Amino acid sequence: MTREHFEIRDQDGLGRIGELSVPRAGITVETPALLPVINPHVRTVEPSRLRSEFGAEILITNSYVFYGSDEYREAAVERGLHDVLDFDGAIMTDSGSFQLAEYGEIDVTTPEILEFQRDIGSDIGTPVDIPTPPDVARERAEEELATTQERLGIAEGVDVGEMLVNAPVQGSTYPDLREEAGRHASATDLDVFPVGAVVPLMNDYRYGDVVDVVAAAKRGLGRDAPVHLFGAGHPMMFALAVAMGCDLFDSAAYALYARDDRYLTVRGTEHLDDLEYFPCSCPVCTDHAPAEVRRLGDRDREELLAEHNLHVTFREIRTIKQALRSGDLLELVETRARAHPAMLDGYRALTAHAEQLEREDAVSKGAFFYLSGESARRPEVLRHRERLDRLALDPGDRVLLTEGGPSDRYDESWRVLAPFGPFPRDLSETYPLTAEVPDRMDPEGYRSAAEGVARLAELNPEVEFTLAHRGWPERALAVVPERVELADLSGE
Repeated sequence: MTREHFEIRDQDGLGRIGELSVPRAGITVETPALLPVINPHVRTVEPSRLRSEFGAEILITNSYVFYGSDEYREAAVERGLHDVLDFDGAIMTDSGSFQLAEYGEIDVTTPEILEFQRDIGSDIGTPVDIPTPPDVARERAEEELATTQERLGIAEGVDVGEMLVNAPVQGSTYPDLREEAGRHASATDLDVFPVGAVVPLMNDYRYGDVVDVVAAAKRGLGRDAPVHLFGAGHPMMFALAVAMGCDLFDSAAYALYARDDRYLTVRGTEHLDDLEYFPCSCPVCTDHAPAEVRRLGDRDREELLAEHNLHVTFREIRTIKQALRSGDLLELVETRARAHPAMLDGYRALTAHAEQLEREDAVSKGAFFYLSGESARRPEVLRHRERLDRLALDPGDRVLLTEGGPSDRYDESWRVLAPFGPFPRDLSETYPLTAEVPDRMDPEGYRSAAEGVARLAELNPEVEFTLAHRGWPERALAVVPERVELADLSGE
């Protein structure tokens, strides 16, 4: 299904730069995009500054807070959210599902809250879904998913004017339920697709499980759906989330962490008391030293830390966009994954979905950098191996597969490069075989190359192969079929 309001411009893996048209706001939001969370009662950084100083094109606030507020409800209905919040970008509103998850009940229905969101001028509204937490019994997950899907059907029948409407994808930690939920949501005429109830996983650093949940939802949603990862607010995981195919993120972390004197970086979180120097060149960190910030009053200190947290978060979004444009998003993800063991789990989970990534990954892009054993499981390696069936060899030929030079003692001499494996020499200057690889290749890279050799031999049972390698480990050579002759060049 083609989405009327979303256009993909650039892609790398499942990550993409896109344009989300928000007709009620009269703007187009470039994705990946961060939506800072605004609580009207506690404005750590004023919304007007989010647009002018940090470049936020869109923010998110909770319509249920306005709905139940004596202070703000009437003003929002009379003047509209944009005027009350003093923000001229797009505004998304949540529905109260968070309160439902936290407190067990809310006193509003999906039609009531969607009509209220329409009336206060929300640009993207949300129905009342059931955010089923991780690891619950399957029966509960199925029942609550059925309720969410019923409410999406109700949402389709509400007159919302030009307001776009979210179709949350639930299903707890059951991949088949998440995939089915994505398929159901995609079949509606709703517009944006948040993957919900993942905050508990992120709070517990279960990034591998987050990847599996999103991968399942993406299989159901298909390529054209704009995907929002609800509650993903820490910059350390944005690159991974974008590589999974998420386009929108909402973050209260910038303010919540600042309130607790916590300082965000792309490598994790630092406490202000532990810093002698600020490892950042944003305006806050350039103009202040940690000791100076510690001496400030609570309100001033919280505001400065929140500003830094926003600067580092938006900078990471820009870094990701440039990586997408340059075609090296997965290199950025792998670099970020080295910051924390849980992030490495997430990256390994991502490479476990390499076949899914490969279906949408660009065939040609910038340089391929081999950074670790995880690089051997990237979609480019999988694609090369799968496409060996397109390369013809004549039955009865003797073919040398070598890390060295060609030999006229064979009918053909192919190159072998870890982690890709064998390929005709004529392809040496084509992507990804121009890869930058270390001289000291790790065992995973050699094993991947050996798997390529094994596939080529399987595809050509009547061809005689010799693999001339330079000291490949036994673990890799064990993958090579016995009928392939082995020659070790390491003594040359």
